Amino acid sequence: MFGCLVAGRLVQTDAVQVTSDKFVFNLPDYENVNHVVVFMLGTVPFPAGTGGAVYFSFLDPAGGGAVWQLLGFITNEKPSAIFKISGLKAGEGGVNPFGMMASSSQLSPSVAQVGVSVEALDQLAQQMPVSSAAVSTTDSFLQFTQKMLDSLYNFASSFAVSQAQMTPNPSETFIPSSCVLKWYENFQRRMSQNPNFWKN
Repeated sequence: MFGCLVAGRLVQTDAVQVTSDKFVFNLPDYENVNHVVVFMLGTVPFPAGTGGAVYFSFLDPAGGGAVWQLLGFITNEKPSAIFKISGLKAGEGGVNPFGMMASSSQLSPSVAQVGVSVEALDQLAQQMPVSSAAVSTTDSFLQFTQKMLDSLYNFASSFAVSQAQMTPNPSETFIPSSCVLKWYENFQRRMSQNPNFWKN
């Protein structure tokens, strides 16, 4: 009914059905995984009025117990979703929706679990996924531009000298670093208010 995909690995379609409405994939070496895709195989649809809540579980490095985090959901109308798991933090877990069926005995420091729980659509709409699981929808050109500007500012700042350290050089034109910083901060502010302002 479900598949799980990680870049550079074979597609997993061997979910363990722990109850009639709960399925679990083991995810070895999860520390080297940035994103995971969960999708429906197209063979069996969700029963009418239901969808699948997608959870991620790993061992809490501090406490040793299993941490379960809601990533999001899939439905018949939205049969696949990609989730970012590389930024998940141990302290943000919730109740284990799989009970003792998917116990931490399957987990190890390098093996995590991705679970799908079939639930009512109105119940799914009320649940709040962890914010760090959302994949960025920021335009890739905008991301490149921001990184390029960060690099330019850091590079230019590395040459900064105080006025006392400056030696007269008639062939050089100096720009106050405060001017560059003011422009950079203004750019960051405008981008946070309207990510598409640069397209206008």
